[in-house]
Amino acid sequence: MTEPVTVQFDRRMLEALICPRSQTTLTYDAEKQELVSKAAGLAYPIRNGIPVMLPDEARRIDP
Repeated sequence: MTEPVTVQFDRRMLEALICPRSQTTLTYDAEKQELVSKAAGLAYPIRNGIPVMLPDEARRIDP
């Protein structure tokens, strides 16, 4: 059995990304591999080093 490969997210990309729902900046959660929008209450997943910026794919978080 092979172990999953973790792809590192380029933090410089964070400066260019904003939440599509709230139009605010995001914070990077390295442990969960997510970009978090506190304003929208959403956490967008990062899969294979690529942020999935679709609100339908985001996880709801407590404000």
